[in-house]
Amino acid sequence: MADRMKGGCICGAVRFSAVPKDHEMGACHCGLCRRWTGGAGFLGVECGVSVEVEGEPALGVYKSSEYGERVFCSTCGSTLFWRMQDGSDTVVSSQAFDEPGSFRFASEIFIDEKPDNYAFANDTKKMTSAEFFAAIASQQD
Repeated sequence: MADRMKGGCICGAVRFSAVPKDHEMGACHCGLCRRWTGGAGFLGVECGVSVEVEGEPALGVYKSSEYGERVFCSTCGSTLFWRMQDGSDTVVSSQAFDEPGSFRFASEIFIDEKPDNYAFANDTKKMTSAEFFAAIASQQD
């Protein structure tokens, strides 16, 4: 079993611990993630249902789709998690962990929505939005 890792927001109002499924992070280039992070997409780490939060009253939650929600610190605005509304999965911002450098950059999704004005140099597995949703559907069968 992987080690439980700690992290939090800029101001310290929210602290969390989580067990990453592996030590890999992926980028989501969808328009919502790019706007949410103000950058080149959301760099996230799959943590399943292992996330434990201290400072829950400071969490802000935005339901961004029929199934997902974005979680942030309502005090300082730090991006923290993307999670399923039913609580079945949480993807934690790699940069919210205390040791963000411990994750290998492994994948990119919604690559078809990535603007042409940036590209990562890392060799990653890349999926279009259609490929991503097909992979999710096949896991549910």
